[in-house]
Amino acid sequence: MMKQVNIQFPMRMIGLILGLFLSVSAFAQIDVKGHVKDATGEPIIGATVRVDGTQAATVTDFDGNFVLKAEQGANITVSYIGYQSQTVKAAPSLVITLQDDAAVLNEVVVIGYGAVKKSDLTGSVTALKPDTKNKGLVVNAQDMMQGKIAGVNVTSGGGSPGGGATIRIRGGSSLNASNDPLIVIDGVAMDNNGVKGLSNPLSMVNPQDIESFNVLKDASATAIYGSRGSNGVIIITTKKGRKGMAPQVSYAGNVSLSAKKKTIDVMDGDEFRAFIKSAFAGKANYDEAVGVLGDANTDWQKQIYRTAISHDHNVTVAGAFNNLPYRLSLGYTDQQGILKTSDFKRYTAALNLNPSFFKDHLTLNLNAKGMWAKTQYADTEAISAAVRMDPTQSIYDTTSTDAANFGGFFQWRNPGATLNDPSWPYTHNNLSVKNPVSLLELNDDRAISRSFIGNAEADYKIHGFEDLRLHLTLGADVSEGKQWTDKPGSNPSAIYYGSHGWDRITKRNLSLSAYAQYYKDFAKLHHFDIMGGYEWQHFWRSQKNNYWGAYPSTNTVKPGEYNNWTMYSYKTENYLVSFFGRMNYIFNERYYLTATIRDDGSSRFKDHWALFPSVALAYKMSEETPLKNISWLSDLKLRLGWGKTGQQEGIGDYNYFPVYKQNSGSEGSYYDLMGDGTFVRPNAYDPNLKWETTTTYNAGIDFGFLQNRISGSVDVYHRKTTDLLNTAFVPAGSNFRNQVTTNIGSLENTGVELALSWKPVQTKDWYWTIDYNFTYNHNEITELIGGDDDYYVATGGISAGTGNNIQAHTVGKPANSFHVYQQAYDVNGNPIENQVVDRNGDGQITEDDLYYYKSPMAPVTMGLSSRVEYKNWDFGFTLRASIGNYVFNDLMAGQSNVSAGSVYYSGYMSNRPTYVVPFNYQTYDTRNILSDRWVQNGSFLKCDNITLGYSFENLFPMGSYKGVSGRVYASATNVFTITKYKGIDPEVFGGIDNNLYPRPITFQLGLNLNF
Repeated sequence: MMKQVNIQFPMRMIGLILGLFLSVSAFAQIDVKGHVKDATGEPIIGATVRVDGTQAATVTDFDGNFVLKAEQGANITVSYIGYQSQTVKAAPSLVITLQDDAAVLNEVVVIGYGAVKKSDLTGSVTALKPDTKNKGLVVNAQDMMQGKIAGVNVTSGGGSPGGGATIRIRGGSSLNASNDPLIVIDGVAMDNNGVKGLSNPLSMVNPQDIESFNVLKDASATAIYGSRGSNGVIIITTKKGRKGMAPQVSYAGNVSLSAKKKTIDVMDGDEFRAFIKSAFAGKANYDEAVGVLGDANTDWQKQIYRTAISHDHNVTVAGAFNNLPYRLSLGYTDQQGILKTSDFKRYTAALNLNPSFFKDHLTLNLNAKGMWAKTQYADTEAISAAVRMDPTQSIYDTTSTDAANFGGFFQWRNPGATLNDPSWPYTHNNLSVKNPVSLLELNDDRAISRSFIGNAEADYKIHGFEDLRLHLTLGADVSEGKQWTDKPGSNPSAIYYGSHGWDRITKRNLSLSAYAQYYKDFAKLHHFDIMGGYEWQHFWRSQKNNYWGAYPSTNTVKPGEYNNWTMYSYKTENYLVSFFGRMNYIFNERYYLTATIRDDGSSRFKDHWALFPSVALAYKMSEETPLKNISWLSDLKLRLGWGKTGQQEGIGDYNYFPVYKQNSGSEGSYYDLMGDGTFVRPNAYDPNLKWETTTTYNAGIDFGFLQNRISGSVDVYHRKTTDLLNTAFVPAGSNFRNQVTTNIGSLENTGVELALSWKPVQTKDWYWTIDYNFTYNHNEITELIGGDDDYYVATGGISAGTGNNIQAHTVGKPANSFHVYQQAYDVNGNPIENQVVDRNGDGQITEDDLYYYKSPMAPVTMGLSSRVEYKNWDFGFTLRASIGNYVFNDLMAGQSNVSAGSVYYSGYMSNRPTYVVPFNYQTYDTRNILSDRWVQNGSFLKCDNITLGYSFENLFPMGSYKGVSGRVYASATNVFTITKYKGIDPEVFGGIDNNLYPRPITFQLGLNLNF
């Protein structure tokens, strides 16, 4: 009998074996064959097909087909520009239909008091999201816009650390009032008045916090801001947390090296000694002049500049806590200037909370931004002094018995002064060129500024009537800056024993806005969006300063004992109250109408109120049947707009009624209002002062081809500003001064804007995008006073000569046109000294021979940005061009006289640029200075930045944690400039080049990490 064998197989072993088989099956790769098409059934060529979490990817062929290997059940994502990406499970055979990406056209664009879909825009609005992969060195927000937006020109004030910039949208619309655009940060409308240490209001926002810029350019878009919209509106929206967002921590930091690019060519020590000996050969004072020369060979420009090291760090925590989205960011910037002793340090913090309640019927958006900054200013007089200082002299004085009185620096002494005179130990020659190094080292000029921007927004959709929403915004902009300036008596620009003082500016701007908005669709053909609201703003500002100087009235006064001081204090405020409304109507998703109106009341005018209307129409032609069937046409929309906007910035708060100013004496005063013998007089005023008004006509077309791989817009505009706020001369005795701010004249801007975006390559491994913008703007003054075409207002003061102006406003010419003599030249093309053209033919040279020649404003500007990505690598660059702008070379004009009496004058020597030496001018004549030869073509092509980066992900994974992702990059900023201009840099706002802080070339290494 056979014995039965009982074989037992544990169930856990069976489970293990089955698990192994299942695992092998699950991870077995299969061939995935698929076809990708659009909603009409047409194959999509070049769509990217990628297996999620792997490097496996391919692109569809000309028939929309693809083949790749993937694990059974793996996620496969198919994407193509202009379509919504779709993720499917891997299978042997797939047919994937991509839907049109409504997000491309339905992207929300922030406009005044609300937002609309990008496809529904009727006005000229540009939405810009900062390109985080191709931005170069960014310290302030305006750096992110430079060269990126058609019609927007950003000109930095130079290379000073933390320095501001001038922003112009479609040219300037005013002469004496402000031409700055309105800046709105998270719903808070800023004023453009800075405080000490913070001349640029955009410095208070960390660029890393910015989500988007939305630039409103034409009146149909800006009229909702009424009396502040004439110069365009820039709306800045900062980043926020999102619902359901897991906590994310990110870091962005960089370190950079900056250096000077170019200096003015001047004679070195040996060349200057030879020049002086030649200039004074045979003259009676030859030995005296030669005896003043030193033995050194000092490059003064090299001595005042340095290689600057800067760094920037930003840490962000974002997420949602119990359905409360939040975002907190902390930033630190330390920017060192290339001019020695200049530095900018900034700390920023930003907190955003945007909770919602009652099933999202009530949404709150709470923003708080704080900034603390310290600016160390360098004395920029050192820049021009380094060009003119005698190169044969040493930096330091180690031999003179009174060297300590000059801080140990070489200085030109006051001729005939007694050394070590106890009543006046500092015997600087006040007429001389000052030692540029001492101007930097013996000067302590610093400022500390604090800023806070906060706003609270509440948006409520009425329960049971959700088409109606109520919106309330409370905002505050509070800033204070205090600047201290200390100059010891050893400083060559100090007076006697030196000075100490401070200047403090405080501003508090408060705002409240409330509006109701009603959305409704009827019969699927009609869409209404109607909004009406109220706004109140209060702008308050105060300034106080106190300066002490030591003036030795007796020999007993010693350094540090100040016996003379001055104090100044004032406060000012203005109010703006407004009612506004807007209606958007869409019929059949192709016909659009936008109408806005704003009624502004300003405390700056006797007649407080003014009405600013606008209307815009749009026709989406691509929705019509004949065009809708064209496969390569993605978008085609025509826009027409008209509107009026106002201007009341850039003038005083009390210009329409008499404000009495106290005098120390009775001269020029009229009233003894105090009853104590102190006389006062009213400032000049115009009781009929009113708004400037700008009327804008705009026609534009938006287009897109090949699923919007090529897209863009063209706009043509005409802007006319009337009742210009201008400072004009008035007849003697007609007012309390010979000049008064009043409404006179008009000017026009006419232009064309083109914006193009092209994505020529989008494959599995390659992605290439190109953005180009072009702007043409013609500016012309059409009226000033009483139709007198010969009338002009001189402006544009220069340092060359005494009291000279190089520009003027006049009818028929652009604002700030150069007003100059026409230079006469010899047969070899060389300028003839003191010879200009008698343009009116009266046989003599007078001011009547001055003529209007060129403009500092470029009629044509362009920008080109491109980025190429290959797998994890990216390479990008930005170019910017300005064509037709002219610059008055003030430095060269002022140094054109190379006579012996000018280079050795009143006991001191001064150098000359090598450019002017061969012309051998021997006099300081107004005709030589106000000559059109110094108005030079400033057209340029600049490479703003070049960036190379590498992105990575899934570093250091642990369990369910996927690891760290991020990017490392290297960039160069202000790489090169191509120009014919003879100065250091042709980019000079206002067109007068004198003492510009040079813009450095900067090399940067950066790292972004996401944890």
